[in-house]
Amino acid sequence: MGRQTSRAAIVTAARRACAGGRQPTMEELAAEAGVSVRTLYHLFGGRPALLREAGCAPARTARDGILDAALELVGRQGLAELTMDDLAAAAGVSRATLYRLFPGKPALFRELMRVYSPWEPVADAIAAMPDGPPDEVVPAVARAIAETMEGRAGLLLGIVFELLRGGPDTAEGMRQGMTRGLPDLAGYLAGQMRAGRLRRMDPVLAIQLLAGPIVAHLLTGPLAPPAIGAGAPSGDAVDQITDAWLRAMAPAG
Repeated sequence: MGRQTSRAAIVTAARRACAGGRQPTMEELAAEAGVSVRTLYHLFGGRPALLREAGCAPARTARDGILDAALELVGRQGLAELTMDDLAAAAGVSRATLYRLFPGKPALFRELMRVYSPWEPVADAIAAMPDGPPDEVVPAVARAIAETMEGRAGLLLGIVFELLRGGPDTAEGMRQGMTRGLPDLAGYLAGQMRAGRLRRMDPVLAIQLLAGPIVAHLLTGPLAPPAIGAGAPSGDAVDQITDAWLRAMAPAG
């Protein structure tokens, strides 16, 4: 079965799995399609992308619109400059609706971190293959990072700068953002290093060596065609970055 046929068959299977408004896990989607979880991550980058392609994404709500508008505003001007009145206007909702859903900036920033940070999808990828070898898990992690940040890497970097400022409204967001995903990945890499499957180094540095080039590609990729000719499509570029990382992290000897 060819790649395109395989993809179409998986999308059809995902539609079956979503029947009745269900939101299946990656394991359930893989079982329905008769493929591995690794294949799903390789072809689609993550569960949200697969569900969107299958037409199974949940209906958008006022909460979704507020978070989209908040990401744009915080990413461009910072949390300190954001007013709840401006956010309500940008999202097209009333102040009452905004404050009912997000009673203040800390709650808003905490939810921004949860929804838009790549670490939740990364945690899901690791949870799906907790004992998998690096050549299966790391590509899934890389695709999850890229799929989450595609088209909004610059705005998400604005969120990172907010975290680095360490303002009181971002403290809870920082705590929330570090409870899942990053610790899962660091723990997985440390375990693989102890098992001799990866070169030993600081796991956080290893994460930076993987995520950094992906973010750089997402930021500079749109500039490449007019400057130096068309670059690799994002999916192919992420695969190349991952392959280079795996070669560099192979145990010595």
